[in-house]
Amino acid sequence: MAARSGGASAYIDAWNAGLAEAVENLGEPGFPETLERTLRQLVAFEMMNGFAYSPGGKAFDLHNERIIGDRVTIVDHYLDGAYILDPFYDAVRNAKFDGGVLVMRRLAPDRFTETEYFRRHYQATGIVDEIGFILKLPHVDAVLSLSRIGDVPGFSRRDIARLESAAPIVRALAERHWRARFDPPREEEEDAAATISHPLLSKRELEIVTLILKGHSTYSIAATLGLSPNTVKVHRRQAYAKLSISSQAELFHLFLSRR
Repeated sequence: MAARSGGASAYIDAWNAGLAEAVENLGEPGFPETLERTLRQLVAFEMMNGFAYSPGGKAFDLHNERIIGDRVTIVDHYLDGAYILDPFYDAVRNAKFDGGVLVMRRLAPDRFTETEYFRRHYQATGIVDEIGFILKLPHVDAVLSLSRIGDVPGFSRRDIARLESAAPIVRALAERHWRARFDPPREEEEDAAATISHPLLSKRELEIVTLILKGHSTYSIAATLGLSPNTVKVHRRQAYAKLSISSQAELFHLFLSRR
């Protein structure tokens, strides 16, 4: 791929030619594929896909026509509720992004790779790294993601720098395209947004089990909620006892696998 070999002028020429083609395809069905091909002139990746998120917390399919691998896991299970554990979703909901680019390894909690969500969504599908562009669309924010899949390295610092530099034009083109083509259902006509709730748990216990599911360690939870680590451990034990479970895998199954 051009991003992994050749001189700077070669990939810049290919990038500029790709941008011209993307502009010509704005609003047309072929635009996403053209944009994907153009971005490959900057960095190598295996898949581009996207989701949108409403202010009420609901997730929608933005662009998932060219999924590589298990679509049921990457799209269907995600939209059924797993998205609430996605660091990208948290970043969009809490406006935790700089320059419109999300880098998974910068956002993920300290124990993210030990979570059941990571095991089912990333390990099971072979996704090894992910970078996303934030899109501001009418009524929703969206993330257009680039993923590396399989036996390949994660995005390098140079890759990230290139994508951050390209973000303004990528976002402008993508927003112009999907602004005219994406019309999310009205929230009152949709199922409620996914939540983690249980009648037996207190508000504090729900906060803690939510952070556990997202991949926060005891110390990270304590820092996030302003509690001592021992207090977090007490609440966790109480929550697990009320739910009659003893592991995070059981916790995941209880709140998400049945959706």
